Amino acid sequence: MRTATEQSPSLIFPTKGLVGSKTRLLRFNTDDISENYLGWMNDPIVLRYSNQRFKLHNATSSAAYLDSFKGTENLFISIKGLVEEESIGTLTVYVAIPHGTADIGIMIGDRRVWGKGYGLDAWKTVSDWLISTCLIRKVTGGTLSGNMGMKKIFERSGMHFEGMRRAQELVEGIPMDVLYYARFHDA
Repeated sequence: MRTATEQSPSLIFPTKGLVGSKTRLLRFNTDDISENYLGWMNDPIVLRYSNQRFKLHNATSSAAYLDSFKGTENLFISIKGLVEEESIGTLTVYVAIPHGTADIGIMIGDRRVWGKGYGLDAWKTVSDWLISTCLIRKVTGGTLSGNMGMKKIFERSGMHFEGMRRAQELVEGIPMDVLYYARFHDA
């Protein structure tokens, strides 16, 4: 067991990123703050189930968000189509090394690729990598009950329903449950 003075091991994202069958995952950088990205971040359809829908996003706020990842174990990742090499979305990974957990969030901003497996591929690629590091024993994620696409990603990636907060958030005035899913290293 480590003592309080020993430094925790670090999760090191590969310099060349991660490659799935449909996506390439790279660290998000300032060049990724493009007109397309800002369009997604202000698109009420893309953000329908995200609390980001309550904010106005611009280059300055996006750069500040990117900066919030510096000096942390957390990751902000750009999702690019493997063939097209265009950015289609983002992933966030909030890591707690002392607990061996990682909570993932995903946004597929390019609506042209919705329903074509890019989100599932990106999710599986990053969650498989996290589980394989031996530093992460549990990967988690959550979504609102109305977000059928995200629920499919959880189920198809081997995650299991873990819990719910009933009628926790409102979407267009309709109460929705927040659903939590998890996948363990040994599962």
